[in-house]
Amino acid sequence: MSIKTSSLRDQFLISMPHMHDAHFEHTVTYICDHSEYGAMGIVINRPLDLRLDALLEHLNTADSLQIKDNRQIYAGGPVQGERGFVLHASQDSPWLATYQVTDEVCLTTSIDILEDIAAGTGTPDALIALGYAGWGAGQLEREISDNAWLSCPANLDILFRLPAEQRLHAAASILGINLDLLTAQVGHT
Repeated sequence: MSIKTSSLRDQFLISMPHMHDAHFEHTVTYICDHSEYGAMGIVINRPLDLRLDALLEHLNTADSLQIKDNRQIYAGGPVQGERGFVLHASQDSPWLATYQVTDEVCLTTSIDILEDIAAGTGTPDALIALGYAGWGAGQLEREISDNAWLSCPANLDILFRLPAEQRLHAAASILGINLDLLTAQVGHT
């Protein structure tokens, strides 16, 4: 399947400083899919006060596991906040419900990847989120034209290795932008 050149798949969406939407203020979102039907992404810089052991306990799978990797869980967006999503580096042994975003990044929604990560046998490059960000047909394009978002190519170091609190500014720096210097005023000429 070919991706249209206008697709924002495998891009970061960076919220503009004037955005006052509680779900997206000061966020960077990784876009997993974008087409004429809409877009779907995972917010990658909103850690929750929740770790993997508690999530697995809630799913009734923690008892059978020895937790070796108790990583942070993120708020992935306002849609289906009870549903889990794992962004991770591609690897040879796919899990049950995996969507190949790019040659380097996948999105998995099955519990087996959570169990592997907890056991220390999953990929170290993984971000676990509850919920996702979604846009209907044309909605994201309108928001971008209204100056709500900047977009730039995704970077795996930012996505998987940089601390959450540094991801927004690091993504903006890909564009050569310091968000602290941008005005909160918007407009079109």
